[in-house]
Amino acid sequence: MRAVIQRVTKASVEVEGKTIASINKGLCVLVGFTATDTEKDLHYICQKIIGLRIFDDDNACMNLSIADVGGELLIVPQFTLYGDARKGRRPSFSDAMEPQKASQLFDTFVTMCAQQYPEVQQGKFQAYMQLWLINDGPVTILLDSCKLF
Repeated sequence: MRAVIQRVTKASVEVEGKTIASINKGLCVLVGFTATDTEKDLHYICQKIIGLRIFDDDNACMNLSIADVGGELLIVPQFTLYGDARKGRRPSFSDAMEPQKASQLFDTFVTMCAQQYPEVQQGKFQAYMQLWLINDGPVTILLDSCKLF
């Protein structure tokens, strides 16, 4: 599993011109799955996101988590995180999990995060989305669970 975590002051997702999710201060998380991902991977990434200390404390040091600052979480499915463009000019997505299984893992992941932290919103799986965000800092963190277990 792969996640791109961005600290934001605002973020929203539109599908067909309608806003389906919107947050203020918090984290916008793009997630992608590969064929070998299991619930262990989901749990690992969920725990990292919830506990990640990337918000500033009173001394402008990144010491606070999303819970510490009362932020919100926006989770967006993003299969292109497994695009491999090392060969040729068109990315290969052969490492990405097939859509039906990935959809189930995405739903499980969102539920898992919501059980750990109540302020969760989500994008729509397999929809053409427009993601609007203001990256705060900018702070962007990459997480990958592959080969950890």
